[in-house]
Amino acid sequence: MAVIEDVRQLGTELERSYQVYVRGRLKFRVKQIVYVAFSLDESVMGFAFPKEEREALVASGPHKFHMPSAADMRFNWVHADLAALDSAEARELVVDAWRMVVPKKLSHAYDLTHPDGPG
Repeated sequence: MAVIEDVRQLGTELERSYQVYVRGRLKFRVKQIVYVAFSLDESVMGFAFPKEEREALVASGPHKFHMPSAADMRFNWVHADLAALDSAEARELVVDAWRMVVPKKLSHAYDLTHPDGPG
């Protein structure tokens, strides 16, 4: 079972990433782009994910993943129940979401320094 503390440090260590609280909710940003956000009760993690792949992700693990609200369907976004994820999987989702909002050179540099992934 993953908890918010499993990814909080990672979100601040990724290059150009910083955390903010908006209306009591923790969010990770690069510049003004939010790539991960948590629900108020910290049970759900929303994260950047390619629109064209999200139906397949949700179908592959409906107990873990679900579509965003109708208002958020226009964004590259998916939700995950943290209790259904293990900490390594949650960390991987955060890094993959971060990759969507940073230049490829930063993503590549991360891969060189973390060949086994975020762990």
